[in-house]
Amino acid sequence: MATVSRWVEVHRLAVAGREATIARSVGHQVARVWLRTSRFADVAALAAATLTLGEDAGAFYDLGSAQSSTGHPRQALTSYEQALRLYREAGDRAGEAATLNNLGGTHDGLGDRRQALDYYRQALLIARDVGDRAGEAATLNNLGSAYDGLGDRRQALNYYQQALLLHRDVGDRAGEAVTLVNMGLVYKGLGDRRQALNYYQQALPLHRDVGDRAGEAIALNNIGSVYDGLGDRRQALDYYQQALLIARDVGNRAGEATVLMNIGGIRFNQGDLAKAKEALGQVVEALLIIGDRGSEAMARYNMAVLLRQMEQVDEAIETQRQAIALAEQTEHPDLDQMRAFLGQLERMTEG
Repeated sequence: MATVSRWVEVHRLAVAGREATIARSVGHQVARVWLRTSRFADVAALAAATLTLGEDAGAFYDLGSAQSSTGHPRQALTSYEQALRLYREAGDRAGEAATLNNLGGTHDGLGDRRQALDYYRQALLIARDVGDRAGEAATLNNLGSAYDGLGDRRQALNYYQQALLLHRDVGDRAGEAVTLVNMGLVYKGLGDRRQALNYYQQALPLHRDVGDRAGEAIALNNIGSVYDGLGDRRQALDYYQQALLIARDVGNRAGEATVLMNIGGIRFNQGDLAKAKEALGQVVEALLIIGDRGSEAMARYNMAVLLRQMEQVDEAIETQRQAIALAEQTEHPDLDQMRAFLGQLERMTEG
């Protein structure tokens, strides 16, 4: 930490003295450390200070990473696009691949998985061409995530297994943890909760060991989700509350929305409809700001289910129509299920 503190002071002095080369180099080093430990607000401030000295690919890249991690994907896209342009102008293919990967991840998070796949495939070709095995592993992981989002779980597992081997081969424990969580998500989607829990529990200590608090929150949330599915709601709430505290502490609004949605689900199952509606209302509001249409579709679907339970059928129908419109835009895998539920709601009003 003392070394990082010295770098931060060097960066401050370089910015004050208009020493752009030093500020850019040192600032990017500090940002890499802080991103691993979820200090996203500090990374954004650091990158913004560097950019006062002129355009810089690394600073735009770091700023995009901070923005993406704190629930500002549209801003992140703008920053990544600037970084991509500058990396290409400089002939920095490794930087280009990393930025393409993050552009893909941001589009994936917004529900535009076809666009994400295009960026990931470009990144994978470059990573392999330049021999960047860590970058290749990260891209394979992201390809798996996109295919999982499209409902092709077999293809997702194929990419995740390739990524896991590479992460372990290059000693990337943080990347290994991310892929383990993602594999858990696939098995959960397949209905194998015990296998999902196994992967999440492998990932949690890795996230903690490398100081990845945002990743720790994701693993905690997912463990809570398994216990929730197994009917152990007390245990689930405990994990969700731990995840919520961390997500809020690191400024991860998307993660906060995910945990709140899960808490709302438990409140619903407990029969506390007022608290469930409050939680889901916070989720929808957050997702609107973030711009994550796929997750917003699911949140509105859940709200429609809740409204039906509260005998507010007309409002439920309107909410479900909004959910379906969003699901159609994002090729949501639950679209058919959403349409079927809307049909049930409409038949209720016909009687």
